[in-house]
Amino acid sequence: MVLKAILIGFITALGYSDYFFGATMVNRPLVLAPLVGLILGDVHTGIIVGASLELIFMGIVSIGSATPPDIVTGSVLGTAFAIISGKGAEVALTLAVPISIIAQLVKMSIYVVRSGINHKADKYAEDGNIKAVERLHYLSFALMTIPMWLLTSISFMLGSKVMTSVLNSIPSVITDGLKVATGFLPALGFALLINMMISKKYAPFFFLGFVLATYLKIPIMGIAILGVIIAILMMSFNGDNKKGVKTND
Repeated sequence: MVLKAILIGFITALGYSDYFFGATMVNRPLVLAPLVGLILGDVHTGIIVGASLELIFMGIVSIGSATPPDIVTGSVLGTAFAIISGKGAEVALTLAVPISIIAQLVKMSIYVVRSGINHKADKYAEDGNIKAVERLHYLSFALMTIPMWLLTSISFMLGSKVMTSVLNSIPSVITDGLKVATGFLPALGFALLINMMISKKYAPFFFLGFVLATYLKIPIMGIAILGVIIAILMMSFNGDNKKGVKTND
């Protein structure tokens, strides 16, 4: 159990490598949950949980000073507790959101501690001390990664048995209700994403895909291929129109 806890903590640290290497997208549930499943011997559940959590968290982004729920810790611990409890994806969906909110508070505390590093980095940059700036970059990465690694490992070790016993004691009427409720969460994730992207220009394409999937029963892959074809045709027509305008001039 200790080794598994350390490895699961390492997955959390891997998720935070975006702070060090850039936007590698390893912090997404679609990547982290299957890795947790690999460690706990249930890759199938990890893939299902990862895809489900991705639908929820895909619309959550950090904008400016706003700190969104921590999808890394929420995805890792939510998947781990779901697998060890044997309750499946619905438990992961139920646990991931509150865990991510709690982890968000820990991250905000770390941000406060790291704020002093920024001023030192600015001073070193003004002095042209690049090596010192690099060391502060490594320190900043460690200040975020190591505490979240320890938080995940300790939470898994302390909470695995407790979480399993609590989940087993919940009446079936409540768990069935949770299954229904968590079925709405992916729809909520899509709604948050669409709310940022939707416009009068592109809304018809969204409803077209809905009609094709719901009423004509066309598979998602078929709709995706059709979308690519429509995009290519629109780009081609727009290019022809621009050439026509130049010719007329």
